[in-house]
Amino acid sequence: MISVIIPTYNEEENIAQCLVSLTHQTVPRNEYEIIVVDGGSKDASCGIAEKYADTVFTQTSKKVGGARNDGIMAAKGEIVATTDADCILPPDWIEIIRHDFEDKRLVQLYGPVYPIEEGIGNKFSLLLANTFSRIGYYSQTFYYTLGCNTAFRKEAFLKAGMYRCIDAGDDLEITLRMKDQGNVRFDGRLKVGFSMRRYEQYGTLKSLYEWIYIVAHGGDTKKYSYTRKKYK
Repeated sequence: MISVIIPTYNEEENIAQCLVSLTHQTVPRNEYEIIVVDGGSKDASCGIAEKYADTVFTQTSKKVGGARNDGIMAAKGEIVATTDADCILPPDWIEIIRHDFEDKRLVQLYGPVYPIEEGIGNKFSLLLANTFSRIGYYSQTFYYTLGCNTAFRKEAFLKAGMYRCIDAGDDLEITLRMKDQGNVRFDGRLKVGFSMRRYEQYGTLKSLYEWIYIVAHGGDTKKYSYTRKKYK
């Protein structure tokens, strides 16, 4: 069993395409579960999610990292994967995860992203991000992991202490502890469609600058308002 965790907050315009992509996997539907953890949505997100997901509930922990933690604690699978409500998953996403975790030494897996929205700027931005991620992994200097495209061995994740409940950087920080539990792997085949809407709304440079600031200051949002802070 593989469990897929999706935190959501007011995502009625996007969550259906995410969940539909998850129900059209090459792996039989009874071999994985979908868990949606809602941050108190005021729209129809939960109602839409209930049509596709196995479990939908309201988070009790803080922030998006806490939502992921809540979902993972409720998961039945030995392998847990996380993505975002505005992402699109390719049909072989779960199959690749299952295959890679046949290696018992592996405790965390992650992969690249591509833009859902059209535009040269979007493609170039994520090309840089993916190149940055590959350089870090193959040089073994850092791990540029994203919560929208990551999977863990649940037992190792719990031993590592789970996600920190901060506004940004939780998906990178966890890897610093996971690598002490076993192997962390980047798989270029594990691609996810990533929405650039936050970058388009707030501007790529501003969004990246705020994100880097918050990560560098351990999740402190006194100066900047990161877009994910609306999660409970």
